[in-house]
Amino acid sequence: MLSKLRLSNLSKLKSRSGLRAIIANTGWLFADRILRMGISLIVGVWIARYLGVQQYGLFNYALAFVTLFTPILTLGLDEVVVRHVVRESSNKEEILGTTFWLKFLGGVASVILALGSTVLLGERNFLKISLVAILAVSGIFRAAEAIELWFQSQVQAKYTVIAKNIAFLLNSLLKVGLILIKAPLLAFAWATLAELAMIAIGLAIAYQIKGNSFWLWRWSSSVAKNLLKESLPLIFSGFAIMIFMKIDQIMIGQMIGDKEVGVYSAAVRVSELWYFIPAAIVSSVAPSIYAAKDNSEGIYYQRIRQLFQLLNCIALAIAVPMTFLSDKVITAMFGSDYAEAGAILAVHIWTSIFVFMGFASSPWFISEGLNHVSLGKTVFGAILNIILNYLLIPQYAGLGAAIATIISQAAAAFFCNAFDRRTQKLFKIQVQSLIPFYKY
Repeated sequence: MLSKLRLSNLSKLKSRSGLRAIIANTGWLFADRILRMGISLIVGVWIARYLGVQQYGLFNYALAFVTLFTPILTLGLDEVVVRHVVRESSNKEEILGTTFWLKFLGGVASVILALGSTVLLGERNFLKISLVAILAVSGIFRAAEAIELWFQSQVQAKYTVIAKNIAFLLNSLLKVGLILIKAPLLAFAWATLAELAMIAIGLAIAYQIKGNSFWLWRWSSSVAKNLLKESLPLIFSGFAIMIFMKIDQIMIGQMIGDKEVGVYSAAVRVSELWYFIPAAIVSSVAPSIYAAKDNSEGIYYQRIRQLFQLLNCIALAIAVPMTFLSDKVITAMFGSDYAEAGAILAVHIWTSIFVFMGFASSPWFISEGLNHVSLGKTVFGAILNIILNYLLIPQYAGLGAAIATIISQAAAAFFCNAFDRRTQKLFKIQVQSLIPFYKY
């Protein structure tokens, strides 16, 4: 009897210890994102005012174009690698080493594809091509994110937060300096490359300080094959997500012009500012959801429900007030030149409801081995987004793109789950999580 009681108490202590680790890890991630959000918002708005609507639109067009190829760069490995390291910690050198080289090769491929696509589209603007080239090359340094994935698996975000924020603060000072010396547009693209290079160096130092050595990393063809087999649906899903996030800016640029891209980008910058919240929460909670799946179905679904309820409440708390304050927020931040972005923000902010749902759904799809289902619905949503943008942008410009984004995100993250037997249980949880104070 005493032994059972001791085991029970030990189990409770472990559970509390795990909860404390999750809360601490989430706290570090929030501190990281809040610091970045505050400073990047100030510096970003300063840059937008300095460059003016036209050049700000040009920069964001190039950035959106490069971002479309991010899934090739990341290869959808992040969540898959974290899960493998959690389950196979003794094999971390092979997993991390293989992840690093896969991401490096993906970065090189993304550069080739980005530049090749500009040629195929018949782009002749040298400044625009140069921006795409510099921003694309900067992505190669993201191979160092393999280190960050290790810290995520150990719920030790503070080390990566410190490393990344040192680089971020130095880079923010660099951008302020560029504004003060009245630097040209290309200089800000080089600053983006410099930040990613500094982050890579910082992560390597943090990994070494914790007593690890990336010199022990090694390539494994079998590990690469297994990782890519699991992540392949996530790569295509990533393309669909990037289309959700960036195709509107590219289509506005192609169909209307860089100035309208600048106005739309100002609204989207404020609207997407809040996406760090679900990213930080899910990255901290996901390992505990994966572990619960192997131990208790009841606890597993309890954690998923709690995650949905939390993220839905936060999304509504953001969307409602921002709808009424959008005009004042845009004018105060970006100036009267960007005033048209206020109406766009009032609509686009409601995308956050379904974006937050998408983040909350991710651990469930991975745990259930339904990445291919997630791929299908995101591809559908991406295609719908392109069609709606094509129909709405010519008449309503940025406002039409915002409407298209909401409809397509709602279809992919929510309504599609109602029509597939495999996801109807998830859809039920989503519906219940939208009901205030619902008790399961």
